[in-house]
Amino acid sequence: MSETRTPILQFGTSRFLQAHADLFFAEATPPRAVTVVQSSGDPARAGRLAALAAAEGYPVIIRGLENGAPVEAERRVTSVRRTLSTATDWAALEAVFCDEAEVVISNTGDAGYAPQPTDHDPAPSQAMSFPAKLFHLLAARFAAGGRPLQIMPMELVPENGRVLRARLLEIGAANGAPAALCAWIAALPFANSLVDRIVSEPLEPAGAVAEPYALWAIEAAPGITAPCLHPCVQIVPDLEEIERLKLHILNLGHTALVDIWQHAGGATGALVRELMAGPEGVTLAQIYQTEVMPGFAHKGRGAEASAYLATTLDRFRNPFLDHKIADIAQNHAQKAERRIAAYLDWLGTDAPAQPLLTAILERARA
Repeated sequence: MSETRTPILQFGTSRFLQAHADLFFAEATPPRAVTVVQSSGDPARAGRLAALAAAEGYPVIIRGLENGAPVEAERRVTSVRRTLSTATDWAALEAVFCDEAEVVISNTGDAGYAPQPTDHDPAPSQAMSFPAKLFHLLAARFAAGGRPLQIMPMELVPENGRVLRARLLEIGAANGAPAALCAWIAALPFANSLVDRIVSEPLEPAGAVAEPYALWAIEAAPGITAPCLHPCVQIVPDLEEIERLKLHILNLGHTALVDIWQHAGGATGALVRELMAGPEGVTLAQIYQTEVMPGFAHKGRGAEASAYLATTLDRFRNPFLDHKIADIAQNHAQKAERRIAAYLDWLGTDAPAQPLLTAILERARA
């Protein structure tokens, strides 16, 4: 293989990964080298694959607000040293997987996880789902006597590590895999993680525009270590604490803003940043200060909630991000249940009064 060993093996070529994990690996102390694998096999993206591994790297432009001040900077991502496709490079991929990989990350989306009729075939094929392809790679590494490795899915699925492990074992059982292989897979460290960064647009042939805020939170567990040393990558004792902040401050704020926008007439094409600069933003600020922040304080998490709120408001006001409120308004009733009703349930009956949020929930349910 290449003279440069790549301890990180990444499934997915999305602009999110380009401006998130791959950027972190380039900026890490020390930097880490990555092999990027295109699991979709889309030949139209061949140009992107070549550009990702260019010697000069590819650009990520950071635009937005940080501590209330506008920032704009270009960074170069040079962590990607090799690119492969599951459709055309299976033998090379298997060699890298068995010989070099120490950490496997993935962000293949819902389509990549969807079970396929070919998932139980005895030999790997492009028509398989991502978990089925990964199963065959793990089987090859096990047969070669390879060391255990860490698997870190980044798909937006609750307990994504647990879900991926369960799917791999399901495939193994259906395929009649040896018990020793299934036990080896079951014992591997699968990390549950939560990722967050708004990546607003792609650059061609590779690169992206992203907001300043970024997070890769990884739940602590036996055998789990951070894939790199970077300030945006955090090992946390419990992902639930971060999920509460995101769900009940950022996501709840979006849902509350939808309700406020609707009652103001629902101007077509309105952007979140425009609403934040008008009376809708004043109303949202009132909800945060009189109901959301007191609620988090009631649960003993006031200080971290206040810091997270400040960052959230910067993200909502990002002058470079055209975030349409109509897009957020889709499935409003279901979102109100997950974001507002769940928040009220979490607070309990002895919490401070929540009349504004209760009214929003009642309107969503009407």
